[in-house]
Amino acid sequence: MDDDSGLLTIGQLARRTGIDVRTLRFWSDEGAVPPAGRSAGGYRLYDGAGVARVELVRTLRELGFALDDVRRVLDGRATVAEVAEAHVAALDAQIRSLKVSRAVLSTVSKRDSTAEETALMNRLARLSAAERMQIIDDFKLDVMGGLGLEPPVREKVRQLRIELPDDPTPEQVDAWVELAELIQDPDFRARMRVFLELNTPAPGRAKPPGSNIWWTRQVVEAVDGARRAGARPDGPAAAELVADLFGTADLTAVLRSLDAGIEADADRYFRLVAGVRGQHRVPDSSEHLHWLATALRVVAAGGDAGTADQR
Repeated sequence: MDDDSGLLTIGQLARRTGIDVRTLRFWSDEGAVPPAGRSAGGYRLYDGAGVARVELVRTLRELGFALDDVRRVLDGRATVAEVAEAHVAALDAQIRSLKVSRAVLSTVSKRDSTAEETALMNRLARLSAAERMQIIDDFKLDVMGGLGLEPPVREKVRQLRIELPDDPTPEQVDAWVELAELIQDPDFRARMRVFLELNTPAPGRAKPPGSNIWWTRQVVEAVDGARRAGARPDGPAAAELVADLFGTADLTAVLRSLDAGIEADADRYFRLVAGVRGQHRVPDSSEHLHWLATALRVVAAGGDAGTADQR
């Protein structure tokens, strides 16, 4: 302490506050912690108010305030609340960006992606909401535009939204990246058109006999139960299940609808859509669908298993 004034030197201030001298000197030079005076030898001296000011500067800096914002608060040009509000918005944006980065890097790691694939995934993940909506709308127009849907169904399709929330989880971003890649693939779109033509009710026609496989969970859950009970797709339990599920329906048409969905990888598409929306996790049903396809072939062929897939 300076003997004449009772003020603290910068070294003493450093020991009192736990802030190193170099940082204090920088804060002082920037006007955040101005000295109360100078010693006879020209050294900076600080009073009790300076100690309190150092503590406030440290607190604001630890909360992420830029030194310019700290000066604005200390000089009375802004309140802590005003600057804090701006920082909350900035932190929210940073958190969203970090979540996107994490999701992309997670996907890159799982796929062992090339540099080109990584760049594509990063671009897809960082699209604006309007750009993401445009990709979805283009997909719907291309795949569903020529289906001739009933007006209520067409309106439902038009209003269908597959959007990331403002604060997506890494899992939602990951699902969006995979979905965006998938629905921009021309081959996938072509397969989906065939699938939807076979599984979507057309005006004036009865519901396709195999459509309930895809638009409800009842069929998949029934197959799951049969498989858990040890039923084989070429056995009597499978034949009984097929009869219960489809009654007198044309099994050839049912199988055609099922095969089209398997070929289109529709189950994966539905799972990704649910993932983007953050809905409850939809289990992978691909093995159940293949099992059902085998059972349908066996029953349609009159019970001859042939080279039936035993999955």
